[in-house]
Amino acid sequence: MARMALVAAAAACGMAATAGQFASGVNLVEVYAAVVDRAGQPVTGLTRDEFTVLEDGQAQALSAFTEGDFPLSVALAVDRSFSMAGAELERARAAARTFLAALRPEDQAMVVAIGSEIDTVAPLSGDRETQQRALAALQPWGTTGLHDAIIASIDAIQAAKGRRALILLSDGADRYSKASAADALARARRADVMVYPVALGRTRPPLFAELASLTGGRSFQPRDPKQLTEAMRTIANELRHQYLLGYTPARPIVAGEEQWRSITVRVRRSDVTVRARDGYLAR
Repeated sequence: MARMALVAAAAACGMAATAGQFASGVNLVEVYAAVVDRAGQPVTGLTRDEFTVLEDGQAQALSAFTEGDFPLSVALAVDRSFSMAGAELERARAAARTFLAALRPEDQAMVVAIGSEIDTVAPLSGDRETQQRALAALQPWGTTGLHDAIIASIDAIQAAKGRRALILLSDGADRYSKASAADALARARRADVMVYPVALGRTRPPLFAELASLTGGRSFQPRDPKQLTEAMRTIANELRHQYLLGYTPARPIVAGEEQWRSITVRVRRSDVTVRARDGYLAR
């Protein structure tokens, strides 16, 4: 995941910038990268020399490199629309509870309920009891404004500190959103939030895979309760084991000239998969 930082020291310490990160006068790009093996487990112990970062196809000189735990702020968005009534909503609750239980005490989380309105039923905090109570109180209500909810959830967590992530639990069926799927993708691409969509319906919408790919996240479609539990624990574990790579763009950013710059992260190993944000907006 890429973002612009105010100083190089912020990258070295794993600290986060606040919203408005793609501003002129800022000269360090940070990229969070998840590296997993063929079994989907995090690969640790890699060195700076094993990574290559390309911006618009041009190799960049890494000036910051950190492996390990970073502060985490996550929005947990749960679809509670009528299409999720009954067993599906309980599956979503169980998944959310599993994820919250896997977080560390210092991690921050918020709970967003998706229906005809998008409500923050538990504000961003480390208070797991409040978050669990909010989940238990969810009742089926309204239609699924999924695209609107994705945008609202990204906006809600964007200003938080540390790595920012959105965990989306839904059957994936959008109904009556004001925003389109393209709008949701555009917002995700311009933001600094890793998106992990979990499809609870019979199919996984193409939007889910696209959101994950753009933001450096990962999408899931668990078939049974065991797979769902494993998926939530996998997400939490992956967020705990990432690499933070920092570089000053070889091609300087021109103030007032808004442009999209692509990012590709590679590792000099053939047996791993690397996931990172696909770029950033420089202006």
